[in-house]
Amino acid sequence: MNVTALQAAIDDVVRRHAPLRTLYPATADGPIQMVMCGDVTRVGVPVVDSFAGELTERIAEFSGRAFDLTAELPIRARIYRLGSRDVVLALVIHHISLDGASVGPLMRDLVTAYLARGAGRAPVFTPLPVDYIDYTLWKHEYLGAFDDPGSRASTQLRYWANNLVGRPAPLELPYDRPRSAPVDARGDLIQLRFDAALHQRLLARARHGGASLFMLLQTAFAISVAAFAKSPDVTVATAVSGRDQPQLADLVGNLADDVLLRIRVDRAADMNDLIDQVRRVALAAFANPDTSNPRLLRCLPQDPDHPLFQATLILQRADAAPPAAAGPAGMSITDFPIGVVRAKHDLEFGLTENYDHTGAPTGITGPFLYPIARFDRGTAARFVETFSAMVELLADGYSGPVAPLLQPEPRHRTRRSQRTR
Repeated sequence: MNVTALQAAIDDVVRRHAPLRTLYPATADGPIQMVMCGDVTRVGVPVVDSFAGELTERIAEFSGRAFDLTAELPIRARIYRLGSRDVVLALVIHHISLDGASVGPLMRDLVTAYLARGAGRAPVFTPLPVDYIDYTLWKHEYLGAFDDPGSRASTQLRYWANNLVGRPAPLELPYDRPRSAPVDARGDLIQLRFDAALHQRLLARARHGGASLFMLLQTAFAISVAAFAKSPDVTVATAVSGRDQPQLADLVGNLADDVLLRIRVDRAADMNDLIDQVRRVALAAFANPDTSNPRLLRCLPQDPDHPLFQATLILQRADAAPPAAAGPAGMSITDFPIGVVRAKHDLEFGLTENYDHTGAPTGITGPFLYPIARFDRGTAARFVETFSAMVELLADGYSGPVAPLLQPEPRHRTRRSQRTR
């Protein structure tokens, strides 16, 4: 590993992507964006010697430090050297400058820059069709002003205000400690896996019903939340990538946003009715994706401390690289799990549908995250089991009534196709 080349490559990536070199100093009118000059901005990447037994703890400490975005870059890095052959690069980037869809472009650019610097030259990147600053200016112009009643911004705000009016008080989930107790971001996770056979059955059910895999999983999630909260009116969240234009695919920045799905889990409905409702709700939400949560909270006639949502399910797709794909010559690159779990919400699924290089489905995987200040692991596991049972029923083609499913414990044993640990 050429450590000097890696240090230079990180600066190359920061130079290429403005969000990684943007500060947010405070002014009398609130924070402003200040983009630093790419030619002089340096991250500073120290190299420290370490050994495997202490590395997880050291990286957890490094990644857990807060950012002062008024005065420091939203990225920091450190290289841990393990003997003469292996190094671990810890990159910590504030969410204000990075979303999930940015990770792929970021790593591709980092490898490109590393190979170039290792060969003694500056990297030559494929020019970005649009940079992040242009994107933000375009989006501001596209949406218009929220105080203009004819703008897209105000139209979307009215949609959400009307959609969420009369929403019930916070969901009464089966907390092991009072919800009013102090809560921090410390969390734990349970890994979920649905195998390829179940993945295929879900896709078949979705096609047959004119829905998507995402809509089926959201249906299972809504039933599970309604059962645990004993409430027929649930508002859950998901994320939109904000990258519906191909020229945005290679940007590094935070283009993603939350959208809300308010679902009425009617005991008198059957499963197909509920799937149809989830489809309509999801399509309407995706057509109105640009209203920030803080702005929406300000316009709702309710307690501002009432959270917009407590539960979220995100589904993304991971396509396998072609078999010939490999890392730079002389190197192998692998992810290093750091064991740091942050739970921003009470119930949080981050699922990935996986496919092989032929496009065949290979399973659905991902963590269920929960705050340890509110839930014991056993309670979290029961929720995962309930969700898994609902997914199995959907894959089996269940179209019967919803009412028998609204129990806090799963009524159906899950099959060997799903595993939790």
